[in-house]
Amino acid sequence: MIQSLIRHAAIATVLAGSISGAAFAQTAKSVEVGGAPMYANKTIAENAPNASNLTTLVAAVKAAGLVETLGGKGPFTVFAPTNAAFEKLPAGTVDTLVKPENKAMLTKILTYHVVPAAATSEAAMKMIKDDGGKHVVKTVEGEELTLAMKGDKLTVTDAKGGVATVTQADVMQSNGVVHVIDTVLMP
Repeated sequence: MIQSLIRHAAIATVLAGSISGAAFAQTAKSVEVGGAPMYANKTIAENAPNASNLTTLVAAVKAAGLVETLGGKGPFTVFAPTNAAFEKLPAGTVDTLVKPENKAMLTKILTYHVVPAAATSEAAMKMIKDDGGKHVVKTVEGEELTLAMKGDKLTVTDAKGGVATVTQADVMQSNGVVHVIDTVLMP
């Protein structure tokens, strides 16, 4: 099932790219994620499908019906798990979560990766420092994440004690900022 969703996402991405390729060519790049340029004047929902390392996340967002939300005004800070992060989950977890009967649980997990504010890594590090080494943020899902530093790396700890490391920070979008992470966060 997940492979079918990824295939559909890839087809949609190719179609969108062929239709709007000229517009992309005229837009300045900020950074690349998964080998694809992320345009600061595009939304999270417009940019993410182009990143080859975020295809599982994109398929999950579609299955949960959250594309329109992430294409909205924001501002959002999204901690975006890579395909490799999803592969760390027990076998079959992703395929189970994207089934229609599990949409509520999938939505809960995905919205746990979103904070209703646009926070750069610099702002997050300042909040961590100001709060004595840890800063708690409330997610769109309603539960909290704890931001901290491990050496020079920004980390995010979930409610279950799982720790994700930000592997690529400050991917600026028109409706917020994305920080790519190496582990799926669990509420």
